[in-house]
Amino acid sequence: MMIQAWAHLKQCDNRTSTFAHGLAWLCLALAAHAADEALTDFLSVYNPAAHWIREKFYLPLPIFTFEMWIGGLIAAIIALLSLSAFAFRGAKWMRTLSYVFALVMLANGLLHIAGSIYLGRWMPGVYSSPLLLAAAINLLVAVRRNVH
Repeated sequence: MMIQAWAHLKQCDNRTSTFAHGLAWLCLALAAHAADEALTDFLSVYNPAAHWIREKFYLPLPIFTFEMWIGGLIAAIIALLSLSAFAFRGAKWMRTLSYVFALVMLANGLLHIAGSIYLGRWMPGVYSSPLLLAAAINLLVAVRRNVH
């Protein structure tokens, strides 16, 4: 009887951690960040920086039109959102993808904040960066708890 109760509690804990991983995966913070960037003219900062980096370091960074950039962001967010079902189901391969996604969001948020400090002014996308950082940390924690 005690073993059955323990097994049931473990199963409930696994469902709860899987659900938390699914909620953490939802890309709503990224969508809010993309909207923040679009509303604060992110490309007016990114495109000149990309040109400078291309000339100085010969790195082939893309230069975007607004339509191409926003369309790509929308497609990426839809693709990431479509993976939510796998996170809610506890697909094991989603753990690796979640770590990568969380680290990319963490770096993105930190770069917006660091850029604002370095330039001494608010950079496009910085308003939603704390939300992006919190979401990334939440995802890392949720993935770690979802290991069974």
